[in-house]
Amino acid sequence: MTKPARTIATGAGFVLASCGLAVCGYKAAGWGWVDSLYMVVITVFGVGFGEVRDLSDQPGLRLFTIGVILVCTTSGLYLVGGLVQALAEGQVNQLLGRRRMTRGIERLTGHAIVCGYGRVGRILCAELAEAGTRFVVVDNDADRLAAAEEAGLFVVLGDATTEETLETAGVARAKTLATVLPNDALNVFITLTARGVNPNVRVIARAEDPSSEKKLIRSGAHSVVLPARIGAGKIASLITRPSAESLLTDAESRSDLQDELARIGLGMNELLIEPGSDWVGATVAEVEAAGGIGFLIVALHRGAKEHGADEEIIRRPPGDAVLAAGDALIVLGYDAELPTLARKAKTEHGLIYRGARRA
Repeated sequence: MTKPARTIATGAGFVLASCGLAVCGYKAAGWGWVDSLYMVVITVFGVGFGEVRDLSDQPGLRLFTIGVILVCTTSGLYLVGGLVQALAEGQVNQLLGRRRMTRGIERLTGHAIVCGYGRVGRILCAELAEAGTRFVVVDNDADRLAAAEEAGLFVVLGDATTEETLETAGVARAKTLATVLPNDALNVFITLTARGVNPNVRVIARAEDPSSEKKLIRSGAHSVVLPARIGAGKIASLITRPSAESLLTDAESRSDLQDELARIGLGMNELLIEPGSDWVGATVAEVEAAGGIGFLIVALHRGAKEHGADEEIIRRPPGDAVLAAGDALIVLGYDAELPTLARKAKTEHGLIYRGARRA
């Protein structure tokens, strides 16, 4: 418990205790409970009303009333002092905290700015924090930013579509700005504003409507991400290539490897070996040697066709592992070569290994 809180609790305790004793004192003098309480209230708060009963011939009760005034007033002042201290310290701490945060943002260079601390913004900030990237969060919702501030993040409260707010976040010194609001129009305005202040800042924008992608690009965004499209593609991959996707999910890297590989012309696919395939009875080493350098086998999915309890995914399978119908190879290769490999997994052409054709 903080010092102001302890002061408030102690003062409240003194007030209640002294008022309770005063009521009991008047009750002991023969007054009723209501009259006793009324007397204590008008005495403590000094409203100036007359006494409930004439005390001119009761000097002892007058002295008792004087004591009630002194004790209850002192405890009341103590309580008020605690409240004032709590308010003052809260305001001072808030001002000092804002000042420290402002100075911290002013010292940032080459950082990132995240506009929006909603569902996508929270996930993005968690990933950036885990990667050790310096960034500032901008949002116009004080409650959301309070959670971000408690997490130790640099925050700026304001409208990200205005130059003043982005300048406070250090957009002139920033390397990247990500606007991840669920409103495409606002993301366009933020992009325009950011590029107007700093033409060199790299802008990554979120879009909900695919038709907004071109608008964001024309506004100056370098990259546009459509969460709905990514989610649909992920679901489709889980349906069409379940074991390949499970391999990706278990990988240490949390980025979408399929997208990253596609940028350099590579892809990962699951090739189901059918009964009439050349690869039935062949070893992993023979398949790799026959395929040349166009692909690499990264895992072997035993029993892929049945999808039962006997399923097994073997990463980096040994070269002498014999393939059977119903197995699947998870391969990494050039995009242009993957369709050819898929046909070989289904058809029978005669597997050539070291110049000799397998029967």
